[in-house]
Amino acid sequence: MINTLIFDFGNVFINLNDAYAVEYVKHFESSKYLDDIIKTNLLYEKGEISTDRFLKNYQSYFPEQSKEDIIEKWNSILAEFPKHRLDFLKDLKENASYKLILLSNTNALHIEWIKQKVPHFMEFKNCFDKFYLSHEINMRKPDEYIFKFVLNENNCEAEECLFIDDNKDNIQTAKNMNINTWHLNPKKEDVVNLFNTNSALF
Repeated sequence: MINTLIFDFGNVFINLNDAYAVEYVKHFESSKYLDDIIKTNLLYEKGEISTDRFLKNYQSYFPEQSKEDIIEKWNSILAEFPKHRLDFLKDLKENASYKLILLSNTNALHIEWIKQKVPHFMEFKNCFDKFYLSHEINMRKPDEYIFKFVLNENNCEAEECLFIDDNKDNIQTAKNMNINTWHLNPKKEDVVNLFNTNSALF
């Protein structure tokens, strides 16, 4: 029996600009610093380097870009947060007995943008019993230890959890740990249909 719902953030609640992301990756791949860029991104997502260091690294890879240009491009992957998803979450919080957990690979610049641009962010955050961002806990998906951390800290049994994410690698790690999963396809599915799509689990 499912008693805990663990949600991703991007492409589950907040939409991501996938078309931009494709161009962004192409821009990276054309750089001779690709390996360093990937390393910088991972370190930043895990909170192991500061925003200032992150920006300085990027300026060394792309010296023609100002810090403001880099921040704008970095945040352009973030899109709108449809209000109906917040309404779904609020209803879930008020009328169901599930433990609600957010588990997101999110960096400091992105969450700052979200705080500024999404008017209902705090209302959203307050719906969760636990709110885990990778840069704050120095861990990231799909590493197994981040799932072990969440299960242990919340006294959860893997078989009693449902993990919702749009990333295949993250889903596979959770499956390997006997966590129930929903590999959400953001082009065809919406988190608000959670119970209809996964009715066999409830």
